[in-house]
Amino acid sequence: MEERISSAQNPKVKRLLALQEKSSLRRETGLFVVEGRREIERCVASGFTVDTLFVCPEIAGDFAAAGKVFELSRGVYEKVAYRGGTEGVMAEVKARHLSLENLQLPENPLVVVMESVEKPGNLGAVLRTADAAGADAVLVCDPLTDLYNPNLIRASLGAVFSLPVVCCTTPQAIAFLKERGIRILTAQLQDSKPYYGTEMTAGTALVMGSEALGLGDAWRKAADAHILIPMNGIVDSLNVSVSAAILLYEAVRQRNINMLL
Repeated sequence: MEERISSAQNPKVKRLLALQEKSSLRRETGLFVVEGRREIERCVASGFTVDTLFVCPEIAGDFAAAGKVFELSRGVYEKVAYRGGTEGVMAEVKARHLSLENLQLPENPLVVVMESVEKPGNLGAVLRTADAAGADAVLVCDPLTDLYNPNLIRASLGAVFSLPVVCCTTPQAIAFLKERGIRILTAQLQDSKPYYGTEMTAGTALVMGSEALGLGDAWRKAADAHILIPMNGIVDSLNVSVSAAILLYEAVRQRNINMLL
C-alpha cells in the first residue's frame, strides 16, 4: 500500500468521486472507475489496465494487488462506493475505444445495434444479454451515455469489457454493415412482421432505438426487413433490454437448429 486515506477531502478521493459522476472528466483523463472484485477481475482479464487501486482492508481482507494501491478507511470507502456489496475494492482504469476499422467479425456474425439509448442501465443490460447470447459485437450509435458510466458497468456485470463494443454514428454503422453484407433487421412497429418469421442465420444486425423516440428514419430506410414483437396487452412496447433479449435468443434458436440439421 502506498498510503492510508482516512479523509473524504483527500484529492484522490475527490477525483474518484468525480470520475464516477462526470463523463467529461472521464473523457478528459481517459480514466473510469470500476467497483467490485468480480468487475475488476473481468476488466483485467479482458486486457484493460488498472491505473490506481483503492482497497478497504476491513471489507476486502487479503486482496493481492500490484502497482499504485491506496488503502481506504471503512468510512471513506462507504462514502465513495457507488453501491453496496462490492467487496471493498475500487479501481481507476484506463479507457480504450474500439473503432469500426479495427472490428473483426466472424462469418455470419450476430451484431446488436443500439441507436441513441439514453439510460446507461438499459444499455448495460443489453450488453449483458448480448454477451450471454454470444453476440459478436455491439454497435452503439450516436450514444447519449458513455460506455464507462458506473450504472452501465454495473448493469453489464462486466460484459462491457469482454464484448467488442464500438461507438459510432448511424451513417458509419449502416455503411459498415452494408459493405459486409450483414442483413439489417430493425425493430419497429410500423410496416413490420413478427420477428419469429424472419431468417437470422446469415450475418444479421438487430437494430433497436431509444426508449423515447424509437429508431430514426435512416435505419428504417436502410433495413432489409422490419420486425416486431407482438404485443397482446394494453402496452405497446417493452423495455429495450427485454426486446434485445427476445430478438437475440430467437437468433440463437435459429442458429442452433441450423447447426443440428
